[in-house]
Amino acid sequence: MAEARILVVEDDADQRRLVAALLAKEGYWTVEAATVQAALEQLEHSPVDLVLSDWQLPDRDGMALLEAVRAGDGAQAGFIIMTAYGTISRAVAAVRLGADDYLTKPFESQALLLAVERALKSRQLEDDNRRLAQELGERDRLVEMVGAAPAMQRLFRQVEKIAGTDATVLLAGESGTGKELAARALHALSPRVSGPFIAVNCAAVPEGLIEAEFFGAEKGAYTGADRTRAGNFQAAHGGTLFLDEVGELPLAVQPKLLRALQDGKVTPVGGNREVTTDSRIIAATNRSLTAEVAAGRFREDLFYRLNVVPLTMPPLRERREDIPMLVDSFIARFARRHGIKVEPMAGTVLKRLLDYAWPGNVRQLANAVERLVLLAEDGRMCADDLPAELLAPAEGDGGFRLPAEGMRWEDHERDCLRQALELAGGNRARAARLLDLPYKAFLYRLEKFALDK
Repeated sequence: MAEARILVVEDDADQRRLVAALLAKEGYWTVEAATVQAALEQLEHSPVDLVLSDWQLPDRDGMALLEAVRAGDGAQAGFIIMTAYGTISRAVAAVRLGADDYLTKPFESQALLLAVERALKSRQLEDDNRRLAQELGERDRLVEMVGAAPAMQRLFRQVEKIAGTDATVLLAGESGTGKELAARALHALSPRVSGPFIAVNCAAVPEGLIEAEFFGAEKGAYTGADRTRAGNFQAAHGGTLFLDEVGELPLAVQPKLLRALQDGKVTPVGGNREVTTDSRIIAATNRSLTAEVAAGRFREDLFYRLNVVPLTMPPLRERREDIPMLVDSFIARFARRHGIKVEPMAGTVLKRLLDYAWPGNVRQLANAVERLVLLAEDGRMCADDLPAELLAPAEGDGGFRLPAEGMRWEDHERDCLRQALELAGGNRARAARLLDLPYKAFLYRLEKFALDK
């Protein structure tokens, strides 16, 4: 809590400096403002953990600042009102608007420090609750990882076996196969579940800021570093650090990452002190790291350090039997999210989804289903609303062709019914939709071919 950043808003310069000095002596970082406008400009450029504001200010009062803070990007910051005109009604009004505490001038330094500590702890507790709620929501999103396909069942068994360990895991697979979801599953099933899950997209961090992002930075270490900040390794202490697209890391950073993985210690940029961290490392890549090593773009020692337990996410085209299950889950999610009521997907539409190769994998399927839900007419999803690439016929695909020697129709019909049941995981209503058959007609055909048992 001592590293918290506090904005002191007070028009009396001597009083403002006195309060800021008192807080700085306790280890807090402080910034100052004399007016509501100046305070809002400070908040726009640099977020704070707590605002300590006088009630009477030259341009507006502290209540106006409180309202602006709660309505803007600083909604999660703590807020304490100071005033020499304290009344019960003002205290109640301030708390109702979201103030954490209320101080009446003159106040003792101990009273100020106690109020600051209490407000920061209260906000920290709220942050923890939000984080836990978010992680529970993320666990609900693991629906994309369901699957009856052998490749997915094998993956589930592997995840369950290693989730309880601290072994480093390297997730390989094409883009959109759900590598982050697998990482979150490993975290959710581990003893570290109560700790943070920190996800970092290595490809999205500017090269010049990667070290600061990973290991933290001291105040003044680089332009814009106006305070000491913790890196991702420190933030993930006690939990899991997920390094997505790790194959995109520049060679210059890789030795420092290797040392952090081996020793569990990092040195913030611009500092000379080592910080011990304790986090489980999960990395992911859609590149072949062995090929990157051979090409000299990825360190061999780092590859072996990450590749302790390799897991491969299967592409969607290798688990087509899971598509109906995924489609149902996506329809339920997007209909709930957008407040839209839709009917079950018609078999003709589902067949389009089953016939497509899905180069973007589960993520692409989710986007296609969301589009269908949003464009549904009277609750009915139409194949014409699919993306253009799904409407184009596959190259060289002329559809079903009757063999020159003819065929036994009943054998073909029985085979179609059996395959539909397998694709639907035994769910008869879903299997009927796959064949675009009325449910009763489907049940009749099952009984006709003795498949109803």
